Amino acid sequence: MSKSKTFKGLLLTLLAISLVFALVGCSSSKAEESKKVVIYTNGDEEAVAAMKTALKNAGYDGKYVLQSLGTSELGGKLMAEGSDIEADLITMSSYFIDSSQSKYHMYKDLSFTTNVMDSYPSYYTPILANTGSIFVNTEVLKQKGLEKPVSIKDLTKPEYKGLVSIPNIMDSSTGWLLVQAVITQYGEAEGKQVLHDLIANVGPHLESSGSGPIKKVEAGEVAAGFGLRHQAVKAKASGVPIDYVDPSEGNFSLTESIAVVDKKNATTDLAMKMAETIIKDARKDLITNYPVALYQGETVEDVNKPAQSMKFAKPLTVELLEEHQKFFNDAK
Repeated sequence: MSKSKTFKGLLLTLLAISLVFALVGCSSSKAEESKKVVIYTNGDEEAVAAMKTALKNAGYDGKYVLQSLGTSELGGKLMAEGSDIEADLITMSSYFIDSSQSKYHMYKDLSFTTNVMDSYPSYYTPILANTGSIFVNTEVLKQKGLEKPVSIKDLTKPEYKGLVSIPNIMDSSTGWLLVQAVITQYGEAEGKQVLHDLIANVGPHLESSGSGPIKKVEAGEVAAGFGLRHQAVKAKASGVPIDYVDPSEGNFSLTESIAVVDKKNATTDLAMKMAETIIKDARKDLITNYPVALYQGETVEDVNKPAQSMKFAKPLTVELLEEHQKFFNDAK
């Protein structure tokens, strides 16, 4: 055999060995990746930052992968995929967790004590809450000669035409807070007329984002809006000419909660430990950005306490949301 053939054979052997090691390494890497807890969240930047800080301080860096999704997108995945979803741990609007659990029985009961103030199912606990209110630009009110509204119905007055911004319930759960208030106060018949008149006044200022209205009010594009109360409180404290109004129809709230998908494996157990860490260690940052007391021992400043906290008469579910979305569209 020639030296050339011997060399070529040796080279091919080395290449084959290298390929084997590469495949083994790749397989090992994928195995390691699969052991990481996959977290899906609909939380915004402040909520995600608080969770990441808590997990880092607890030594979980490199042990999880976090993916942020919009509420509608994540809700769609939960309702379509059930326990087959890639996520091991989710933070999500509570009504989506309730509805997906009802459909799939996909969550594991929490194994830790929460000391939560209100009563919640055994398979989730809240991480934050958002409350709705009206807010106004005080300078624009003066310029337009408008009286400060005291109710959502006030925003339907002719003088507010083109000067109101609200979130669209089809895109934003914040818009649901408004619809709950209208239906509770006025019922479906009168409530549909109130919504019709309100939407007419809103015109082009119907926003796809819950934070859209506060941005337009701050910019002076409109005089008044409906959205998240804590955003208006924060804006006023910063010196912006913003004031907040707790509407006579009531301040309704939505919670976002944490739940562990029951995959019945070691990753599920690790996800449970991370959930406990987020609840016990991230709340100090979460309550700063979302100032609603949820757990025993928590307090918020009086300015962050809505005048008329209300709860909708029926349990909040995806099905109820769809009913209210149709109600909103029919009112146009």
